[in-house]
Amino acid sequence: MFACAMLIAFTSCNDYLDKIPDTRVYLENVEQLRQLMVDGYNSYSLACVGELSSDNVIDNNSPSDDGVRYNKAPYSVADNQLYAWEDVTLDNGSDTPSGIWEGCYGAIAVCNAVLEKVAQFEAEGADANGALSPEDRAKLSAVKGEALVSRAYHHWVLCNFFCPPYYGEEGGTTLPGFDPNSDGITYITEPETTVMPDYQRESLISNYKKIEADLEAGLPLINDLYYEVPKYHFNKAAAYAFAARFYLYKRDYPKAEEYATLAFKGNDPATMMSPLWMITSFYYISDIGRGATTIKNANVWMCFNSYSTWWRRFVYSTQNRYTTNREAARGTLRGPGPTWDKCLYTNSKTKETFAMHPAFNGYCGSAGGQEYGMYFAGTCFEQFEYTNKIAGIGYCHAVRAEFTTEQNLLVRAEARLFMGDIDGAFEDLNVWDQARQHNASSDDRMVPLSKENIVSFYTKMLNAYTKCAGRYEINHYQDSIQWGIARPINIDKVCPSNRYHVTPEIEPYLQCVQHFLRLENVHTGMRWWDIRRFGLDVTHKIGRSEIRELKWPDTRYVIQIPYETVAAGYQPNPSYKKSTQQAIGAVAVEAPGSVVRVN
Repeated sequence: MFACAMLIAFTSCNDYLDKIPDTRVYLENVEQLRQLMVDGYNSYSLACVGELSSDNVIDNNSPSDDGVRYNKAPYSVADNQLYAWEDVTLDNGSDTPSGIWEGCYGAIAVCNAVLEKVAQFEAEGADANGALSPEDRAKLSAVKGEALVSRAYHHWVLCNFFCPPYYGEEGGTTLPGFDPNSDGITYITEPETTVMPDYQRESLISNYKKIEADLEAGLPLINDLYYEVPKYHFNKAAAYAFAARFYLYKRDYPKAEEYATLAFKGNDPATMMSPLWMITSFYYISDIGRGATTIKNANVWMCFNSYSTWWRRFVYSTQNRYTTNREAARGTLRGPGPTWDKCLYTNSKTKETFAMHPAFNGYCGSAGGQEYGMYFAGTCFEQFEYTNKIAGIGYCHAVRAEFTTEQNLLVRAEARLFMGDIDGAFEDLNVWDQARQHNASSDDRMVPLSKENIVSFYTKMLNAYTKCAGRYEINHYQDSIQWGIARPINIDKVCPSNRYHVTPEIEPYLQCVQHFLRLENVHTGMRWWDIRRFGLDVTHKIGRSEIRELKWPDTRYVIQIPYETVAAGYQPNPSYKKSTQQAIGAVAVEAPGSVVRVN
């Protein structure tokens, strides 16, 4: 018995060693390609990198207008670098530039593996199961379309973080310090077959041409019939919405307007808006996050599931140094607007009186304590996946509604503005505004949106911003309350156009679009993309005594290539020089967790 057991063990060991240690998936038929595309999407969040770089968060360790500041720790030390617009070298997790880089190129690798097999099956007219049937060919075509659109999308995401904003081909130039021949990223169209391949950067213009080629080739092939859950893939509506957004950033407004309209598929956008604001049955704040991103909602066209601890940055009382507080809150969740300027509320703890859209009333959580900031649960909530409930361990997930009715509506409004269709743009803005006036916490102090109150409100806001030179200085809001809601839009400098320009007539409406986009996309990271393409200036107060200003043109509108990629030989972006720092006060030393007043 003992000898026999020894023989069996020995034989099993030999069998194991005789096998080739290859864990790759071999794609043999069309159905496998369809199933593999589930992995053809980024599984890491874009939110943290984008929000910390933007004006949607502040540093609680900096002094407020009345001199109050805190001594809070960041959730990750890399958050300090992101908020200061510095190269991130202290973390490479899912909520960092490294995560975005790895996640996007991982998705691209899946798309390329699928496309390689699609080409083979098309050329041979067969897969491992034999000759392709008409049904197989239709499915293969749909898979090809999804892979092309997804490849285009993930390269575009990389461009919007790691490259200068698109500057067009009509006299635009790349940012200072960048080589126009290599200011893009590597556009990968074939599976990687060698160890440590030598990837070279391309021009951003070349990147955009390849993105457009993939997008236009893939769009006609998208077929919702071959998805088990269409809203987890580039379905027809989501693909059109991506095309609309791409062409908006490219400043090809007729195509942006065309694709945005196609995305509605003939439906009235007013009938497709989020039902969130009309739901009164939420008991837990977590229900709001689930209610906002569920694929059951007509306004949600496509969802991504990502690994992210973004929500925890807001709720951990000892680790919420960077939150939506003070001027960031007053510019977003607790700020005025053209129809809700008279809707006043009072913070029960700080006694601050502020204007806030009633739609956010009851839908926001506090960041550890009301004095530390707040968050909108609809776009910032964690869904935890337990791997061991007894040990209490698992993965933090954040569901991201990547394409929605509301976002697409505002894309179309902006495109119509530049095309001279102010009436059409106003109709879209009004649909967005009306959807939030029919909410569970509606307020009779709201007024209907009109062209007159758009022009009046945003002209006042912009004049106030200009008066204080855009600086977030202590006490300057006592003379001019505007909270950065409106600020000069420099899109004509970022991406010059021979045909389209910001004119005094459309500027108030364009300010309204960027404000509504900021509210719609709060906590998602997309505000950073709008800051880049509009060339908006941003001020970050850091710690006790430092101010950093971002003004166009500046290399810090671009996130640095992940440090481990640079270490492997990839060409980095120009690095930030710290000589631009400005001191605004004396240095104080305090005990952790204490409140300090800076006089």
